[in-house]
Amino acid sequence: MSHHQYASCIEACNQCAATCEHCATSCLTEANVQQMAKCIQLDRDCADMCRLAAALMARNSPFAAQVCQLCATICTACADECAKHEHDHCQECAKACRHCAEECSKMAA
Repeated sequence: MSHHQYASCIEACNQCAATCEHCATSCLTEANVQQMAKCIQLDRDCADMCRLAAALMARNSPFAAQVCQLCATICTACADECAKHEHDHCQECAKACRHCAEECSKMAA
């Protein structure tokens, strides 16, 4: 089976990873970084999981569906946390995470 069937999910994962990295970095420049700690942690976890999911789909791993299911869970947690913050980078991250969670859930089904 070709990895091309996962193209939209791989793209969503890669986009989400990049957006999460940007959000985490931007959170570090906010006035009260301590208030952003959970957001930063989830951004980093989400970015790592998205990259792993994309890699496993690209290589047609038999574990891709399981990893994508976990990725969807982490993306949802990250989106929920980011949505609590008014910063543009957090709102953009929440949107990217929700889209990735949808794509990963479809892929894992």
